[in-house]
Amino acid sequence: MTKNFNLESLDKDYLFHPVTNLKSHLTDEMLILEKGEGIYVFDKDGKQYIDGLAGLWCTSLGHGVSELAEVAKEQMTKLGYSTLFSSKSHEPAILLAEKLIEMSPFSSGKVFFGLSGSDANDTQYKLFTYANNKLGKPEKKKILARKKGYHGVTVASASMTGLPNQHKLFDLPKEHFIHTETPHYFKEGMDDETEADYLVRLTKSLEELIEKEGAETIAAMIAEPLMGAGGVILPPEGYFPAIQATLNKYDIPLIADEVITGFGRTGNAFGSETYDIKPTSMTLAKALSSGYIPISAVIVNDDLFEPIKEASGDIGVFGHGYTYTGHPVSCAVALKTLEIYERDKTFDHAKKVGEYFQNSMKDILVEDYVGEVRGIGLIAGIELYKDPSNKIAFEEAGKAGKILSDACQKNGLIVRPILDTIALCPPLIISEKEVDEITDKLKKSLQEAKDEIMKVH
Repeated sequence: MTKNFNLESLDKDYLFHPVTNLKSHLTDEMLILEKGEGIYVFDKDGKQYIDGLAGLWCTSLGHGVSELAEVAKEQMTKLGYSTLFSSKSHEPAILLAEKLIEMSPFSSGKVFFGLSGSDANDTQYKLFTYANNKLGKPEKKKILARKKGYHGVTVASASMTGLPNQHKLFDLPKEHFIHTETPHYFKEGMDDETEADYLVRLTKSLEELIEKEGAETIAAMIAEPLMGAGGVILPPEGYFPAIQATLNKYDIPLIADEVITGFGRTGNAFGSETYDIKPTSMTLAKALSSGYIPISAVIVNDDLFEPIKEASGDIGVFGHGYTYTGHPVSCAVALKTLEIYERDKTFDHAKKVGEYFQNSMKDILVEDYVGEVRGIGLIAGIELYKDPSNKIAFEEAGKAGKILSDACQKNGLIVRPILDTIALCPPLIISEKEVDEITDKLKKSLQEAKDEIMKVH
């Protein structure tokens, strides 16, 4: 096929974009990418960019990893598709499940595969509902989540999500989904309130919500170790042990949503290790295959699996699963991804370079309109304020963030604006020299965007 056609026009004529202003998209300038290599991507005109968000928090090994392409080709040639329905199985799914249990905080358990973090969290909701019905607790249906938490866009997972744009006009959240406070000390802490005092207040608020709703009605709480799409918000020190003590008091399990934090992003295999979380189940996706092919996983401990197993025996079948659950090509690519992480000591590298990255990001604090830089490992959020010293935000939320994001893109750095927070999440293979490139491009973009940002109310 020749390239004598206009891709931008074809896109605007035919493609329905996710998470996009569909009206302004028709007049906005587009970025059409053509190839990638390492931490860099190139547009259709050959311009190079640093992939500062690792695709969408996922391409942890960077672009152009031939080993992943080769294993996909080999598996497609050998067995391109097979189902896991009705006791059928295949080697890639079996070996990947074994490896994930081995890596997980569980000494034993089971792994259920899907294709996205959204469908995996939908599965989480169904698993807890199914198990509680079997256990004679039909009233235990509610899922407790957090404001600004992000857990997906299916009906159930979007109801868990605590972001207004995922709810407006969709008639969400549905019944059985409730939200507690966002753990963001810098923004939500009161004057003269220490971080320890703030944590006490958060924990008290959670307990009050549990008692108001009725602990006997709450099936589980779901939480990201750190909030990604909510703005890269890190919990206060000691947050998870404190809230988990409250959850344990009321017999409420904790689901760890590791879709962004899983596989080295915080410097450890899982964010649960970084933040001392003891989950009953875990949600994985994104870096499980370095984003090269769709796959997600729900890992459950034996206590959750047992009643599900028994109930399926009563009914005759566990009536949940997807055509592509445990797709052999996805599983083979994911298994190879995990092998590369282990072989190349990727998590150790991420921890070491992550310290350098965080120190480099702190340099951005001296720039005008930067109120807070927060992060851990190889993930960071840079939040812009109208008046940083007094924590006064822009009234036109999101405008300053877009201005800076556009400036970054012009200077060859792809970031994600989350309202007025600039999110960074580079591939885990990044070097210190490449971190310096990100910092330089950020500083340059902040200077170039300064006059325009000054005009934002």
